[in-house]
Amino acid sequence: MRSGVRVTSVARTVVDLARTGSFRAGVVVADSALRGEQVSKGELRAVVADCARWPGIRQAGLVVEFSDGRSESALESISRVAFRDHAIPAPELQVEVGGDNGVVGRADFLWRRYGTVGEADGAMKYADTGRAISQLRRDAALRAAGFEVVHFTWTEIIKAPGQVAASLRQAFRRGGC
Repeated sequence: MRSGVRVTSVARTVVDLARTGSFRAGVVVADSALRGEQVSKGELRAVVADCARWPGIRQAGLVVEFSDGRSESALESISRVAFRDHAIPAPELQVEVGGDNGVVGRADFLWRRYGTVGEADGAMKYADTGRAISQLRRDAALRAAGFEVVHFTWTEIIKAPGQVAASLRQAFRRGGC
């Protein structure tokens, strides 16, 4: 009870949203709750187990297993779902990357096997000219270290996820196997 109102736990709320909404929306909510340390995977799994016969619980279980608190934004969570939907291998998340001269920066997504970095770009990333120039320098350093770099925006991952996947596959071919 909170202020006289019955409420559910964060874990129960996440699982309820994951079982009644879309897979993508469930992942966004679960990733956010995990990232904010409001819940643990174990707590989410326990709720799924406790609600084993409830409608939508299979999807909720899939969401829980797919969720990852290292996704730092809804854009990154949605991107991971799009990668899965388009048979792109699961990337490493929030990995420091670089070359012989040390770390160049942290990548949203890294496909080490393919020597490819993926960057989910929000609108604010390039609003500041200095920040945009810094990003161009970072990309050049990553390329000099042997990485392919693929940037995509919110609009691209929502409206044309197949094109983002195609760009990643092209980078995979250039960058590794």
